[in-house]
Amino acid sequence: MAEQYRNIGKLVAVFGLKGEMVLLHRLGKKTGLKGLKALFVEERKDEMLPWFIESARIKSDEEIFIKLEGLDTKEAARRLVQKEVWLPAADFEQFAGGSAPISLVGYHLWQGSEDLGEIQEVIEQPHQVLCKIDLGGKEALIPVHEETLLKVDKKNKKVFVELPDGLLDVYR
Repeated sequence: MAEQYRNIGKLVAVFGLKGEMVLLHRLGKKTGLKGLKALFVEERKDEMLPWFIESARIKSDEEIFIKLEGLDTKEAARRLVQKEVWLPAADFEQFAGGSAPISLVGYHLWQGSEDLGEIQEVIEQPHQVLCKIDLGGKEALIPVHEETLLKVDKKNKKVFVELPDGLLDVYR
């Protein structure tokens, strides 16, 4: 499932009385999601349900006012607050900013000549980004920040890192 969908953020609040909500996103650029017909909400763990977008407008660089079809009161909308929001991979490619950390999902993480694995998820933290990969059958969280990141090769979808000695030993 992680292959088909990309997490873009979370519904963080209800706005007004007619079911409009605030979507806090990590797309890396201002967007009103123009042209997007539906998004997916993880209502239960690993269960994506499509919601059709009635309207969406920019609130700020990282927030969108969004109205989903069928949610017409603040009470109805409230049940989706704090739920994660996902886009199908193709829609994600269209709306994510090229420099947004989450645009690295699907890239391969390389240290020297070793392919450590495909980035399955990107977790943004204040001073670093954690890239989740499958390292020899174990989930590994690899920190990527100015000291470990060497370069990003967008054409070949590769992220080159130089990790501190011993960091990968924890997972091997």
